[in-house]
Amino acid sequence: MKKSLVLAMAMALGVTASAYAANPFSDVPAGHWAYDSVAKLAAAGVVDGYADGAFDGDKLMTRYEMAQIVAKAMAKGANVDKLAAEFADELDTLGVRVAKLEKGADAVKITGNIRWHYSDVDTDGVKTSEQKLRSRIWIQGQVNDDWKYTAMLENNHEFSDDDIADKNGASEEDVKFQRAYVNGKLGGFAVQAGRYDNKIMDGNIYHSRFDGVQLDYGKDVKVRLVHGKATPSSLAKGEAGDVNYAEVSGKLGVVALTAGYYDVQDVKIDSQPIEDMDLWAVNASMPLAKDLKLGAVYVKSDNDSSAPYGDVKVDDDGYVATLSYKGAKASVPGSWGLEAKYYDMGATTYMDHTMNGGADKLAGFEGWGLFANYALAKNIVAQVEWYDLDSKENDVTKETLWTQVVFTF
Repeated sequence: MKKSLVLAMAMALGVTASAYAANPFSDVPAGHWAYDSVAKLAAAGVVDGYADGAFDGDKLMTRYEMAQIVAKAMAKGANVDKLAAEFADELDTLGVRVAKLEKGADAVKITGNIRWHYSDVDTDGVKTSEQKLRSRIWIQGQVNDDWKYTAMLENNHEFSDDDIADKNGASEEDVKFQRAYVNGKLGGFAVQAGRYDNKIMDGNIYHSRFDGVQLDYGKDVKVRLVHGKATPSSLAKGEAGDVNYAEVSGKLGVVALTAGYYDVQDVKIDSQPIEDMDLWAVNASMPLAKDLKLGAVYVKSDNDSSAPYGDVKVDDDGYVATLSYKGAKASVPGSWGLEAKYYDMGATTYMDHTMNGGADKLAGFEGWGLFANYALAKNIVAQVEWYDLDSKENDVTKETLWTQVVFTF
């Protein structure tokens, strides 16, 4: 980059000095077109000459030299956000931090996605189907260097008759705050508080909105402490009181491990209380080969209550095994993935399971799930899911085909 071009750019920065400042450079005579500009920038301390007293306006500059000019302009209060971002690495070498400028330029970020899905369920020969369009808008704002705020607005439009749509709370006129929380640092803890998405044990115990406070501590071995409440509208099982839990996670060689204890109070199924559930769970995953991963979750409950299933006690333990290969990435068109799961979950081992299968989630379930996803184009991902599940307590079999396309921006 020639100095003559840099000079014109620098003058646009608004750096000023006395119009009568003397020009210190021997090769910029009084009649030169850039005389006044060079004099002002030199007087302001933004540009320097070489050891021989020359400005050398036609000489090519290095990025490091340009970064020095930008740094000096920043010190004078000039608005150089774009230049600072371009020369961030060189400025960092000079000890000039540009993070604050970048954060100031992007103090509020808006992203979102639109998901269309279609499901077809066969329950012992009785078939039902559903179509729904879900729109989500995410808003993130930086509170300060350590804290940020996140909110999410959601609209659901169900392509069914009005009675079904009203019953499920899916109306095209409804737009609701489904997430609103803050993230930050408090001492040595990472904090998340508010209504956020909580995925417990890969969603095998709970995966939905959660009102609470989450504290994380540690790096290689992480401890998580949570107090909160499952939101009633998200619970397949109806209602739950306070939820308190602790998790410890880390790696043992190539195996990633998470162990947790979960105290779930005042759970109800079909308005019938089954009191409390104390759950112990462990989650392990490991690579088997390149892009091939094996995972397993085991959950043990202290509750084998028979309500609301008559006098028969329910299973009080459960597990899910997962084998996955690759996975579609929204940013990489043509990327794809496959996954298979085997489920065997007792009725008192979960609050609201993450799966889209049509099993009777109130009664425990066992069976298979197969999944495939593919990035059709950048930020457009399609997924197909198939489930064959048997309810463990009421002898019902359901086969579900779930398809979806997600557009992200």
